[in-house]
Amino acid sequence: MKIRYIKLLILSLMISHYGFSQQPPQESKEKGHINTNKFRQMYQEFSSPNMFRTAAGAPGPAYYQQQADYKMNIELDDRNKRIYGSETITYTNNSPDHLEYLWVQLDQNIRKKDSPSLMINEFSTRPAYRPSGFVKDFLDKPFDGGFNIEYVRDQDGKPLSHIINQTMMRIDLPNVLKSGEKVSFSIKWWYNIQDHVNQDGRSGYETFKSDGNRSYIIAQFFPRMAVYNEVEGWQNYQFWGDGEFALPFGNYEVKITVPADHILDATGELQNRKDIFSKEMLKRFNEAKKTYDKPVLIVTQSEAEEAEKGFSNNKKTWHFKAKNVRDFAFATSRKFIWDMMAVKIGDRDVMAVSMYPKEGNPLWEDYSTIAVAETLKTYSDYTFDYPYHKAISVHAKQIGMEYPMICFNFGRPNIDGSYSDDVKFGMIGVIIHEIGHNFFPMIVNNDERQWAWMDEGINTFVQYITEQKLGQDYPDIIYPLENFPSDRGPAKMITDYMSVDQNYLAPIMSNPENVYNLGPNAYGKPATALNILRETIMGKELFDHAFKTYSKRWMFKHPTPEDFFRTMEDASAVDLDWFWRGWFYTTDYVDIGIKEVNQFYISPKPSKVIEEMMEKRGIPMDRMPSLVYLEDFNNDTENFKEGSPLENSKLLNNYLKENFSKEEIDNLEIPKFFYEIVFNKPGGLVMPIIVEYEYEDGTKNRIKYPAQVWRKNDDEVRQVITSNKKIINISLDPDLETADIDTSNNSWPKKQEDSEFDAFKSKIKG
Repeated sequence: MKIRYIKLLILSLMISHYGFSQQPPQESKEKGHINTNKFRQMYQEFSSPNMFRTAAGAPGPAYYQQQADYKMNIELDDRNKRIYGSETITYTNNSPDHLEYLWVQLDQNIRKKDSPSLMINEFSTRPAYRPSGFVKDFLDKPFDGGFNIEYVRDQDGKPLSHIINQTMMRIDLPNVLKSGEKVSFSIKWWYNIQDHVNQDGRSGYETFKSDGNRSYIIAQFFPRMAVYNEVEGWQNYQFWGDGEFALPFGNYEVKITVPADHILDATGELQNRKDIFSKEMLKRFNEAKKTYDKPVLIVTQSEAEEAEKGFSNNKKTWHFKAKNVRDFAFATSRKFIWDMMAVKIGDRDVMAVSMYPKEGNPLWEDYSTIAVAETLKTYSDYTFDYPYHKAISVHAKQIGMEYPMICFNFGRPNIDGSYSDDVKFGMIGVIIHEIGHNFFPMIVNNDERQWAWMDEGINTFVQYITEQKLGQDYPDIIYPLENFPSDRGPAKMITDYMSVDQNYLAPIMSNPENVYNLGPNAYGKPATALNILRETIMGKELFDHAFKTYSKRWMFKHPTPEDFFRTMEDASAVDLDWFWRGWFYTTDYVDIGIKEVNQFYISPKPSKVIEEMMEKRGIPMDRMPSLVYLEDFNNDTENFKEGSPLENSKLLNNYLKENFSKEEIDNLEIPKFFYEIVFNKPGGLVMPIIVEYEYEDGTKNRIKYPAQVWRKNDDEVRQVITSNKKIINISLDPDLETADIDTSNNSWPKKQEDSEFDAFKSKIKG
């Protein structure tokens, strides 16, 4: 049955013409105010568009980015757990500015025993400790980490003046680096590698007690150029631990020397495979390049177990080249099992790769590489075809971390090989997430140091989509999971976080060092926001086109938050300033409720309210024109008649007969019931009002009032529903798709448990 708004039928709305209503506005005593409307445009929050970045969210005609190319020689000292390295950096100044100095990042310096980062967090006692925690807090000596810089030299071998400020090193140039020029310089260094299992960190080593061997996941291991652009100048904000990395693109040539019995993989394409691989490994590798349905073992478990028994004193050097990447990382161990398979992405073949010790099996052999392949396919569908030639998943206890073409992932079965669903899904989820980071931020290269949500939140959003599609391409290996237990993405999963004490909340648009709970703030809340935007506000077709537009516009470039926000609007014609402001710039929460429901009927005489108001204004009733009157059913049932409303209003009946033909009258839908629903908004966030009306015959009708319904009243809005059937239930947000933190006010009549919850809240407040 169609629902028609009362204004199409009820002429009593003419009352507004006479300057009064049932609830006259209160006379304002305020002098005035600035524009606080939540639908105002974000000109104050957004940077002004310019020649570098357009108002449409695209790179402008003057957009530029710097380039940093690296040539490195690295040696891993397995016995002493050290890394030695030397590098030559060639830096190209593509900016219009002349540069007097360069900034280089020394992120390992966060591990110096006198690092200020060790003292920035509050340290208090607890009533009880686990032994490991007590040793860590009170007995352990600080780890002696950090870069030991042996020299910084120019291309002629002469020392370059430099100064180290915590995790940043300024190199003073003897001559100004003009726009369009290049400069080359060399750095030699070494540092002690930390135990990432017991000393935390994004990289390091793990020692396996069963055989005494170690596996290494190595990143942030070399001095890296900072980003210079028109937004920040030099992005030389110190590395404190939470804010990750801002890096320019460049080309890498890296030679890594490790014990001869190690298996190693890294960012880039291996240049000396024939020298490194045995004949059997080469045969298996060539087979993997043509195998698309299941992984091929390059190094088997039995071969890895045999390698564990020795410790080679010989060395091998692995030689890699990588083009147009923003970073470089590698993993190496004699314990590694190694498998690969081909994945068709567009018209290219990409290798999905996994490396793991026997302690990861059978879980890793069964699922890791397939999860890599599924991720590459789904992310490519929603963004752009994955451009690199491989993607590697490396087993690492307790770590989930990403770098170009390679990532480190947790998920370990029990010693006997058994594992729970939680462990399996957790491992698959982290692999999807970290492989997904190849797209954000390794290719769509945002500034992680300042805006963690731009890669973590966006990536978590696409991770959720991937998890829900998992198993479609490889149903015999990973069965289709219609209800993959995603822990982030759906709206209902962020409500607990959005309900906490405001003193412990920060807007998404905050530096990651300055928030209490980085996980929900940078991962969960923005992922949920984008999921709501896609499924509830914009619709999948508009959202997906805009999202792909953003991804393609900013491939191998450096987007800002405004570039993302503007592109999503530009490519969809959906005004979202209200959404970005609420979800990203504030800590407002969603709470929309049903304040009251009023039922009306057509009355043959003026309502008491109208009579009282006319009397108050001194207007005789006989001066009022003939009107159709609506009466509140709860106030007066004396004149109510069940049946057609025409029986209660001769005026309306005559009007129809005089102005409409019998056929037209027969085609009118003349409702018996008139309802006015008052929706209020105790929460600050503007959202659409999604309502489901249930009628006495069991049918239901769902209406979504757009968010703009709040544009003129941020506290409450009224909507009128007409029907030939009696409404028996009204439900707000029935599918829990708006992240409403309090559903006790989402139903009418109010449910018993909701009434009890309201009483409990009142008692707590009292």
